[in-house]
Amino acid sequence: MYILGINAYHAGASACLIRDGELIAAAEEERFRRIKYCAGFPSTAIRYCLAEGRISPRELDHVGISRDPRANLHKKFAFALRQRPRVGFVRDRLLNAARVQDPRSALAAALDVPAHQLRATFHNVEHHRAHMASAFYVSPFRRAAILSVDGMGDFVSTMWGVGQDDNLRVLGEVNFPHSLGIFYTAVCQWLGFRKYGDEGKVMGLAPYGQPRYVDLVHRIVRQHRDGTFELNQDAFVHQAGGANMTWNDGSPTLGTLYSPRFLELFGPARQPDPHGWRDLTTPENQYYVDVAASLQVVLEEAELGLVKNLQRITGEKALCVAGGVGLNSTFNGKIRLEAPGFEDVFVQPAASDAGTSLGVAYYIHHQLLRNPRKFVMSVAATGPAFDDATITQVIDHNGLDYERFDEDQLARLVAQLIEQGNVIGWFQDRMEWGPRALGNRSILADPRREDMKAILNARVKHRESFRPFAPSILAEATGDYFEQDYPDPFMTMVYTVRPEKRSVIPAVTHVDGTGRLQSVFQGAMPLYWQVIKEFESLTGVPVVLNTSFNDNEPIVCTPQEAVNCFLRTRMDVLVVGRHVVRKA
Repeated sequence: MYILGINAYHAGASACLIRDGELIAAAEEERFRRIKYCAGFPSTAIRYCLAEGRISPRELDHVGISRDPRANLHKKFAFALRQRPRVGFVRDRLLNAARVQDPRSALAAALDVPAHQLRATFHNVEHHRAHMASAFYVSPFRRAAILSVDGMGDFVSTMWGVGQDDNLRVLGEVNFPHSLGIFYTAVCQWLGFRKYGDEGKVMGLAPYGQPRYVDLVHRIVRQHRDGTFELNQDAFVHQAGGANMTWNDGSPTLGTLYSPRFLELFGPARQPDPHGWRDLTTPENQYYVDVAASLQVVLEEAELGLVKNLQRITGEKALCVAGGVGLNSTFNGKIRLEAPGFEDVFVQPAASDAGTSLGVAYYIHHQLLRNPRKFVMSVAATGPAFDDATITQVIDHNGLDYERFDEDQLARLVAQLIEQGNVIGWFQDRMEWGPRALGNRSILADPRREDMKAILNARVKHRESFRPFAPSILAEATGDYFEQDYPDPFMTMVYTVRPEKRSVIPAVTHVDGTGRLQSVFQGAMPLYWQVIKEFESLTGVPVVLNTSFNDNEPIVCTPQEAVNCFLRTRMDVLVVGRHVVRKA
């Protein structure tokens, strides 16, 4: 049985194909279209998934989309009667709902087949149920509490519940217009981070400030004793239809979410700086940096309230987290410390809206069709791979000289090159699923060099200097370098680096002494593990610096894109498969 899951008509358009419960392929449209957070209908990602499964559209049994316009209709009508949002907002919502209600026609057009030849049964799955399914059904837990937190979907911003075997049960939700995702994004916009997806930058900025303005931030979001929250609607405009998302060229753009009342409280918005935040110490910038720190504190307070309440009402020992806010790795790393009732935590690598296509497929397979669970996501390598002949052809076509090595030789050589200070473009096997490069489409460097952050920013990444780089560490060594030893293979949690190790790995230790780690298991990623192991043999340090293989673009997907990025930046070495290309 083949099931296709789709996230469409929103940022992070994506597709996922499963066969009899096994994951065949999953990918975001952005990787093929080369537009970050690409929105609209994921035609290319769908075609890739079907090609990976070696099936035609007619062989699909079920197709689902992670939106259900019929969900919460009574709440939508009641809100409309109370608020009377502007006519344009209502029109846009109705047009979007009409698209979502007819995925058969959109899929037929995308695949160039007559709609009547698609024999699949089509499903609309409520947005947050898809999020929850994406986290629980691929987790290693037979039963767990589940929390989904994001901006908004199907009139819900937050949903929680419990999963057991093939059943998912919703226990509660927070409805529009109250949303931690909208709250966080609105403050990010005011801080000058106006591009869709910039929230992660603010998470990296926050440790440079002091949370001096927590009381001020509390004036726009309030917590309740039951763990829920509400927004001060005077500070925002989304509830009146004042901030729509558009994606005419595939690139999502979100209107301003904060109101004039917000500006009265916080002062003038910071204007975007084309050169980034070059100086965080000026008095003007310090105010904004301190607000960023306060924003992170208040978000964590609100999330912790939800988590503690969920632990109290379920009594579960494991927690699954999803939703765009679920990518706040700073908070994720604190869950087991601040809510010790949860002994295990799983965050799906594509926790944002892109991951709902995965959730849709498994929701249909388990919740609707009642099939037993058998798949656990232990690696995020779900995208395209390229054979040796294709890689050789691309390198030859670009006129590059290369050497070939077997795996043992390659691992030793790459470790030596990293130890010598080289910046390595590392391209292996299947592309990762989600926003993090996890050792298949990565740039690797020496974490021991204090100047490596500046080198990477100047030569390759060209991004704000305050943003941290991540450590990939041998899973068995996690507790030696971090104050928690709980593994995280998907780089979704931030842990405190042990004080005595911060000077050992300064390039991957953030200003607050933390690191967003990836635990690398030998069985899951044998070649990448071997590179790190060889680096440990040379240096005594079982860690390499890992950042995404890109330069202000989506992570590279194909060998040609890897070559292009290598040639236009100042990387030293490119490793594609078993091929090693060096710059003079």
